[in-house]
Amino acid sequence: MNDKTLYQQILGLEEPWQVTGVELALEKGEVVVRVETKETVWACPECAARMSVNERVTRRWRHLDTCQLRTVIEAEVPRVRCREHGTQMVRVPWAEPHGRFTALFERVAILLMGQCSISAAARHLGISWDEADHIKARAVSRGLARKRNAPARAVCIDEKAVGRGHEYVTVVTRLPGDGGRPFVDHIADGRDEAALDGYWRLASTGPLEGIRCASMDMWRPYVNSATAALGAAAVTHDPFHLVQHMNKAVDEVRRREQARLPGREGKELKGTRFMWLHGFESLPAKWAERMKAMKDGTTRTAKAWLLKERFREFYRCANWAEAAAFFGDWHASAVRCGLAPVVKVAKMVKERLPQVLNYFVHRVTNAFSEGINGVIQQVIARARGYRNRERLKRDLYFHLGNLDMLPSISIQ
Repeated sequence: MNDKTLYQQILGLEEPWQVTGVELALEKGEVVVRVETKETVWACPECAARMSVNERVTRRWRHLDTCQLRTVIEAEVPRVRCREHGTQMVRVPWAEPHGRFTALFERVAILLMGQCSISAAARHLGISWDEADHIKARAVSRGLARKRNAPARAVCIDEKAVGRGHEYVTVVTRLPGDGGRPFVDHIADGRDEAALDGYWRLASTGPLEGIRCASMDMWRPYVNSATAALGAAAVTHDPFHLVQHMNKAVDEVRRREQARLPGREGKELKGTRFMWLHGFESLPAKWAERMKAMKDGTTRTAKAWLLKERFREFYRCANWAEAAAFFGDWHASAVRCGLAPVVKVAKMVKERLPQVLNYFVHRVTNAFSEGINGVIQQVIARARGYRNRERLKRDLYFHLGNLDMLPSISIQ
């Protein structure tokens, strides 16, 4: 078997394409495989009309290495003209349109970049950082174009701070209806209503009536957008964010009390900021004795902490009715305590009680999006930060978007 026949079979080429030569350049560490096409009748990919050949253009594509040698496919590709759709380059079977690498090479590069940084992948593949980044950009564009209308049982909505100052992106995490793994389904600039409104209009979002729950914090623009699209019965306030509000209230009570108490009494609260953020069951050993001595004490901070812990029990209720009754008792206690930060949280939750109680109908929390946020931080750290927000969004889709990004191949 000669070299031409070998590469003809390796590349899986069929008529009218054929390998006409193989050149080995050891000094360059390169193998050049020359491919030509016989004269044939070309059809327009848009309308299938017969097209005439205008000229032939020599192009090169990087292919997977042959042993330790860089392998390049070189071919004279016909440029053809359709009366309706204009001049086009004939599509070759080993690469996608406008690509500088073969489909097989891009597949390997995409899989590699899914496991490491662009820089590491580029070094391993022997290409530049810009070339690797271009492959990633094509992969994401390909994946987004392939997204299809698919139902989702629930979505989790959260914002993510990016860059400096108050700059955010809205991140929508989808919980598939088939019980699959959650994934990032939409990323938009800002955290206003318009940022989320765009998601409901996407064809790939699927029928809105299929989305039974939208879990989020109490950010009003998100609530307004989701309520308009899905109805108030679908909007669910995330338990984690509510407990977070109570933690902040406890800390506010502690700071006020520490500033008010004289010398020795004030010192009791000194250095306890992080202690009060824990539940008693998860308290680190270093604070166990101190908490045991203080939790049932007479300080306002201890009283606020006990109300916070009781509020956590709210989410152990079995159903909507039990939770509503529990909250009524807790709210009365919180208002009577006279601690302004706690009273503020109690009133805030009561104002949004229907959406808070929706948790006991859907049992969906933002834990899924919080897990996604952890991975987002890893992506940002791996890239050493982002100056370009569009590149950040693209990388999040690449790593977390559950996209079908691999190029299709017609060669084996």
